[in-house]
Amino acid sequence: MALPEPNKISRVAVVGCGTIGAGWAALFLARGMWVTASDPAPEAETRLRGFVARAWPALQALGLTGAEEPQGLRFATDVEAALEGAQFVQENAPEDEALKVALFARMDAVLAPEVIIASSTSAFLMSALQRDCRYPGRCVLGHPFNPPHLVPLVEVAGGNKTDAETVDWALDFYRAVGQHPIRLKREIYRHVANRLQSVLWNEAVQLVEQGVAEPADIDAAVAYGPGLRWALMGPFLTHHLAGGEGGLAKALEMFGDPQDGGDDPAMRRPPIAGPEGAPAGRAGCHRRRPRYRRAGGRPRPRPGGDPPRDWPWDWAGKRRGGGPLTAVW
Repeated sequence: MALPEPNKISRVAVVGCGTIGAGWAALFLARGMWVTASDPAPEAETRLRGFVARAWPALQALGLTGAEEPQGLRFATDVEAALEGAQFVQENAPEDEALKVALFARMDAVLAPEVIIASSTSAFLMSALQRDCRYPGRCVLGHPFNPPHLVPLVEVAGGNKTDAETVDWALDFYRAVGQHPIRLKREIYRHVANRLQSVLWNEAVQLVEQGVAEPADIDAAVAYGPGLRWALMGPFLTHHLAGGEGGLAKALEMFGDPQDGGDDPAMRRPPIAGPEGAPAGRAGCHRRRPRYRRAGGRPRPRPGGDPPRDWPWDWAGKRRGGGPLTAVW
């Protein structure tokens, strides 16, 4: 399949114009692309144009566009009309799996084989969405973080029929429009960022229910504490810095005891251990990132469905079985 150059895409179709779809449209327009949008909802075009107009000053302030006003936006109620001439499609339909499966098949039936179709689904697996397509190899997950015109994260993953070159192409395309894509090595329900959010949200709710603190104080505990740190670094780099000169290996030595949480299983740390005798500083996440494997062998990827059973933690952070993790340098 001869794919177009990802940094030379000039015409995109945005299918579904809710908050996510409208954000994508604003971003693509800011990058100088021609955007054709489609949504069957009443007044969808009016809401879309209003969203783009309100978003434009922020895009200008961030230096994402030099245009005085958005140009190149077209709206088509009919999906097939919106796809005419598109070099890339970003799907943002409601989170209804059957609806998305039918929509993917409908788009796949009229698009040239080299046109990549990406889905913004926040939960579903691409293996399910692509199952009725003639050309499933060009279907890929491109899940943004809301709002996509301001937050750069995009989670990229293929389904069991997605071509490897499609995933590579999608990563390059999202980089070309100024986003920060990450590659998922395998599919998982709700992807990565939403799963991390879910653990924190569930724990926050439990703290309220247990009478530990009020919701406003729990929000403040994040916003005025770790949230400031998380704006700059993730959990692995955070622990690497916590280890001082010894890096991640020292942090794991100091904080790695899985029983440190006492009787509260939600507070027990994952049993991750660094290599014996690792010299100080060798565990640097930003210099040489460690790889992680399940002790005794790598976990086997599981096809579709809900969160895999071999994941050792539930969404509340409680251990539910599975071997320890080992850092491999």
